[in-house]
Amino acid sequence: MTTSFGKTFDSLLDRLGQRLARKLNGESSGYKPFTPSDFATLCRTLRPGDVLLIEGRERISNAIKYLTQSTWSHAAIYVGDALPEPEDGSERPRLIEVNLGEGCVAAPISKYASYNTRICRPVGLSPEECGRVTAFMVDQIGLKYDLRNIFDLLRYFIPTPPVPVRWRRRMLAFGSGDPTRAICSSLIARAYQQVRYPILPDVREVKAQPGGALARRELLHIRHHSLFTPRDFDLSPYFQIVKPHLAPGFDPHALEWAETA
Repeated sequence: MTTSFGKTFDSLLDRLGQRLARKLNGESSGYKPFTPSDFATLCRTLRPGDVLLIEGRERISNAIKYLTQSTWSHAAIYVGDALPEPEDGSERPRLIEVNLGEGCVAAPISKYASYNTRICRPVGLSPEECGRVTAFMVDQIGLKYDLRNIFDLLRYFIPTPPVPVRWRRRMLAFGSGDPTRAICSSLIARAYQQVRYPILPDVREVKAQPGGALARRELLHIRHHSLFTPRDFDLSPYFQIVKPHLAPGFDPHALEWAETA
């Protein structure tokens, strides 16, 4: 009897969670990109292993941007040609992302053609290491997250909670349920941890005594993947910000300016 009641209750929570997720994924009004998107240049610039940050326009995006004090509310990873061409002839998916209510999915780059985006590129990784990062993400496609933790979802319906700035980020970890991962960056952080690539590691000074002389050295401590947010890839000293218009070279003298009166 108890087991039957538990299953019914879980099913009810799951249906309620799906409804809340659909509302949070609804678009908010008034979104406009800061600059016109150059989709063709973006496609030419991306490389496997790049993290693409996105300024989302959904309701949940507004809450994440507020809580993380950042422009960026979503992150996807570019995997190049790791996924096969669709049989129906549609655009090849080259991004892997985690979406609330969907889990880990593949998507074409054109999905974000009209969004504000930023490319964050790891530096110093070999092609084999980048391949391991993208292969990890490909293996996660289809991963679903439990939406029964209603409290985790409800936090995003208060887009500007009246809490001090230093506590806002902690609200993303409140409840520690699976919907916390809806901010998508935790799975990407796990992918980079497979090759021990730093994002924003804890840096702690420890004392060492090589050869009898007191010295200081720093140890890099890998932070837990659930603590990462999209803006961490932007702030990371280990990811290069790549601007598509500048990547192939830029000559300011080639610009044609309108004559002023």
